[in-house]
Amino acid sequence: MKKILCVVGTRPEAIKMAPVILALQQQPWAQVRVLATAQHRQMLDQVLAFFDIEADIDLNMMRPNQSLTTLTGRMLLDLDEVLLAEKPDVVLVQGDTTTVMTVSLACFYHRIAIGHVEAGLRTWDRDNPFPEEINRVLTGRLAHWHFAPTESSRQNLLKEGVSDADIIVTGNTVIDALLMTAERELDLGIELDASKRLVLVTSHRRENFGEPFAHICRAILKLATDNPDVQFLYPVHPNPNVKEVAHTTLGKCANIHLCEPLDYAPFVAAMKRAYLIISDSGGVQEEAPALAKPVLVLREETERPEAVEQGVVKLVGANFENIVAEAQILLDDEAAYRAMARGVSPYGDGLAAGRIVQVLQQHFSAQIAPQLQPVEAGLDAGLETEPA
Repeated sequence: MKKILCVVGTRPEAIKMAPVILALQQQPWAQVRVLATAQHRQMLDQVLAFFDIEADIDLNMMRPNQSLTTLTGRMLLDLDEVLLAEKPDVVLVQGDTTTVMTVSLACFYHRIAIGHVEAGLRTWDRDNPFPEEINRVLTGRLAHWHFAPTESSRQNLLKEGVSDADIIVTGNTVIDALLMTAERELDLGIELDASKRLVLVTSHRRENFGEPFAHICRAILKLATDNPDVQFLYPVHPNPNVKEVAHTTLGKCANIHLCEPLDYAPFVAAMKRAYLIISDSGGVQEEAPALAKPVLVLREETERPEAVEQGVVKLVGANFENIVAEAQILLDDEAAYRAMARGVSPYGDGLAAGRIVQVLQQHFSAQIAPQLQPVEAGLDAGLETEPA
């Protein structure tokens, strides 16, 4: 048995790691252990529960308004004890959070092999997104396997000197999770007017705190005021930098529904129900195109350029005029809307997790030969199948 330690710290990590964990649990050669750093607490727990995954180790790192330095320092100390006790053969991390960077550094110190799921995303701007861009770069220097979601991500890694042999283009596991979820009967759990179009809003990124977020809220208020026949749903992140401003600016507008953060399944239901999505989320940029939903991204740059190049995602930044103008075009111009709502997904076909398992299986093949069993049929075909 080979011990695989899968680490999750936030809701997006849990969503994107869940298909990998579930696929590994089907392998007789793999002893799967799940470590939750709980960099985010409640939003992480509900995703793990939805996918019926239990954390074997829980560091419970979340503290109100803690600094990145404090989080990193506390996590490194706790990880030291965990890795000494667990002695995993491989550690898998996903994405670009402080959890990912810190776990990768701790594993490097312990000489434990690291697999980086969703590797190679870059904006080439160290301050945007902050601190995620540097988290990605540092993890890229420490990882043994780079599971890149797209060819563009692979090219980014090659530019940084990563060996081609260590890069595997798998597609993004977020599409695996999305397709697993979207096929279920999903309940949004919020009463909305079925006769009205829905604009789904999310905004929580650190680089938008302060004045940029105030501009975003003003733009949403302007759109809601100018379009009383459209309803807006905004699940508000609990960070006080977001929550207080959002409720102060938007809380009294009749066609804006502010709610607590949605669990993963209701959020997928909201995306399916939405006419348009306005968001600064990286995951939404990947998920919404697969559901044929246009996305206006509240960022100046994106490490996910493929959907922008396909014309199904557009960058508007935290700019009041840009947000209002671009959203109004999509609400008024049916041709412009159809051009973005094409269901083009450059991020995968729902088989990414199986490809990751296959790489690990092949790595250990000499040691686990008696227990080898095929992973899902057709996974060795790469990404030649039609995207979701």
